[in-house]
Amino acid sequence: MTQPAAPEPQYGAPQYSAPQYGATGTGPSKTLSIISLIAGIVGLFVGTIFSIAAIVLGFMGRSREPQAKGFWLTGIILGFVGLVLGFIWIAIFVALVGAGAAAGTIPTN
Repeated sequence: MTQPAAPEPQYGAPQYSAPQYGATGTGPSKTLSIISLIAGIVGLFVGTIFSIAAIVLGFMGRSREPQAKGFWLTGIILGFVGLVLGFIWIAIFVALVGAGAAAGTIPTN
């Protein structure tokens, strides 16, 4: 007994297929943009190095991966915010150390 043949699709009928994974890929890469986003988030909490990396990777993603605009734009914004926060923390630290040295609570020798 033979199995019946699958019916031919009608003209204009939607064609469904399984998603393709592996070497063929499913579309353009978003790697730089996603790494920029992650570095921007980490840069908010850890420090300026990650913020600088988020900014650089965000601008690289902007030129190479325009389809991932949400990722690289958020990475750039978070990178700049993290950079400003890092400079504010450095300024507060320097002010506190300077005030402590002026008050005599921190030895200068």
